[in-house]
Amino acid sequence: MELEFTAEVIHWRGPAPFFYARIPEEAGAAISRVRKAVTYGWGVIPVEATINGVTFRTSLFPKDGTYLLPLRDVVRRRIGVTVDDRVAVAMVVGRPPREPDL
Repeated sequence: MELEFTAEVIHWRGPAPFFYARIPEEAGAAISRVRKAVTYGWGVIPVEATINGVTFRTSLFPKDGTYLLPLRDVVRRRIGVTVDDRVAVAMVVGRPPREPDL
């Protein structure tokens, strides 16, 4: 499944502080329809995402009825974003996790 959307960057101060792009509800609903076919456990879903010309692999986390797209620091620095920024995301859902490009 391929999706394109705009997402807001948030900082979650949970047990492991991290930056995420919060998946909009409409895209989250589309992902939920295929989640059982693509998850590899605990509800996490492998994806390949492209933001600002930088492509990376990661896994979505379910949160509050949608999903969070993790933005590791190395990725976030390369794409030049921080909290409250809005980013255009192109994403392929269901690719197997591999070593990150970054």
